[in-house]
Amino acid sequence: DNEINQFIGIVPVLKGAHSQAPTLDELYRNLEEVVRLVLLEMSTEEKEFILS
Repeated sequence: DNEINQFIGIVPVLKGAHSQAPTLDELYRNLEEVVRLVLLEMSTEEKEFILS
């Protein structure tokens, strides 16, 4: 986003998985953490649905 000087990232297949950061490296790290946290909260059935 040029107005706030932040990179914005989303993971479309994971509801709520999004982040922003001032650099791409930091954004990638943030998104990795977000994905890990979202997956920890998901049931086995939800994970299987996403992977199918």
